[in-house]
Amino acid sequence: MRIAYKNTRIERTLTVVKAIASAVVVASFVTLFGFDKPFVPLPILFNIQIGMLCIFLIGKVIRLFNAVSKKEYVVVNWFEIPMLIALGIAVLGSGRWFSETEPGQVRHLAVGIYLIIEVTVKVCISSVSLAASGKNPTGTLIASFVVLIVAGAGLLMLPRASTAAPLGFVDALFTATSATCVTGLVVKDTGQDFTFMGQLVILILIQLGGLGIVVFGAVFALLLGQAFSVRESVAMQDVVSAQTLSRIGNMILFIFVTTVVIEAAGAFLLYPMWDNIPGWQGDAHFRWFCSIFHSISAFCNAGFGLFSDSLIRYHRQWQIYAVICPLIVLGGLGFGVLYNLANMAGNRIQRFFLKHVTRRHQLQMEVPKRMHLQTKVVLSVSAALIVSGTLTILLFERYTGRSVAGRSPDVLAALFQAVSGRTAGFNIVDIAAMTPSSKIMLILLMFIGGSPGSAAGGIKTVTLAVIVMTVLATLRKRGEVEMFRRSVRPVVVGRAITVTMLFAVVLFVAMLALSVTEGPLSGDFTMLDLMFESASALGTVGLSTGVTPTLTTAGKAIIIVVMLIGRLGPLTLLAALTFNLKPIRYNYPDEAIIVG
Repeated sequence: MRIAYKNTRIERTLTVVKAIASAVVVASFVTLFGFDKPFVPLPILFNIQIGMLCIFLIGKVIRLFNAVSKKEYVVVNWFEIPMLIALGIAVLGSGRWFSETEPGQVRHLAVGIYLIIEVTVKVCISSVSLAASGKNPTGTLIASFVVLIVAGAGLLMLPRASTAAPLGFVDALFTATSATCVTGLVVKDTGQDFTFMGQLVILILIQLGGLGIVVFGAVFALLLGQAFSVRESVAMQDVVSAQTLSRIGNMILFIFVTTVVIEAAGAFLLYPMWDNIPGWQGDAHFRWFCSIFHSISAFCNAGFGLFSDSLIRYHRQWQIYAVICPLIVLGGLGFGVLYNLANMAGNRIQRFFLKHVTRRHQLQMEVPKRMHLQTKVVLSVSAALIVSGTLTILLFERYTGRSVAGRSPDVLAALFQAVSGRTAGFNIVDIAAMTPSSKIMLILLMFIGGSPGSAAGGIKTVTLAVIVMTVLATLRKRGEVEMFRRSVRPVVVGRAITVTMLFAVVLFVAMLALSVTEGPLSGDFTMLDLMFESASALGTVGLSTGVTPTLTTAGKAIIIVVMLIGRLGPLTLLAALTFNLKPIRYNYPDEAIIVG
């Protein structure tokens, strides 16, 4: 993806100029669409955009002549040619060949679309280059989340993003953090307090936060036919948790295609469910947006909804259990597991075709692809958590003889909360009305969370499996931790213990801090409610017993930090702080100590 230039000083100058021009373009669109009445006259805004277009075009010409190989420059930036041709047709043809009545609007629209595509592509591709810059990759990941959160908060503070008065900075920052970290905790009603623009900003933050800006940048690069350098491949290997460099491109495209297909299928299946949306009068456009919003929110395990009671009003709809639940589960398994399952399914179909259609002998076929240890652990632990969570919630609710959300608890309601309680944050029952035993069970599920490589939070299912098998190995006096007849490396065991301990410490500190800031002012909430809120934020789940809307400014700040820690992971933050530390190359003498 890198192009050699003759004069590096000119290239650096162009990079700075294009960055400033991109910022001006973003500011012009914010001014144009973010305010009810732009404080800059429209003709001036349009002239500014045309000026930035000229800067971009001049920069391309200079880079073309400054490139060592002009052919290489054209090949890498081939997509610019059809974009420029389309722009030229729209600008020169409006008023002559088409749109004779309003040619000015067509020109402005064409320029605006070109600028949006130009800035978006450059930002996404630059994120890949930045991740492969050789500097602290973990710091780059953290910085990308912080920049996305701050930018999202700025957009949510615009007057046209909210239905009433513009959001304050703290509420906007809280909402942006919750969306980017795919948590789902809200201090404002998403469906009532935000306009379509605000809801669209939240949806984009969910999608970008769920998959990651760097992944989107890699998708853009691959779709535009740009090959990764070795350094960029290594950086993307860490981001997508791929096992080999040779499969980076396949893995990234699989992530993109799988996300689009699953979310589109979910939106299509959810569309008939919104028969009676208050205030929408059955408008097809809004019903489609509602379907897309909830499908993306479910697959990214975000838990954001457009209704004040989450999905309680739709608890009788079959789509809740047959669409929302599978979306949550698939989103929480991790793309590495989905990639392995897809490869296995494709291999089985291929072998069946070769064996029964082409009549090829079994010995002439390749060795069948097997299920990885990661996949086995994730599927088994996820199934065990869903089943045990369903049974315990159902038992605790029925044992007390209480009703949940005004109705008798049933298996489907318990199943949904066991699935959603680990990762997503949707609810079809009143969480505040649940028994303390059920809340404690949900806290445990939120603490465990989803699986590695997904948008879900928590210590992850594989971490839990390693911890449990370490205990069993100690009890059985085995020298190694074993799972499915495979040994687990000691470094993985140490990492699992570290992650669990760090999560427990963060959870305790968050709960203690909330008890200081919220305890004296919230007499209706118990310590269990504050612990539930802390676990929900740390696990990026989004369930709440009603504490979130009443949080003080200090409490909101605590939850914001905890959500960010939960999305990135304490181990990621610790790795960023200790990136420059070199490993010690010596050991001290052993001496026995007594534990337990």
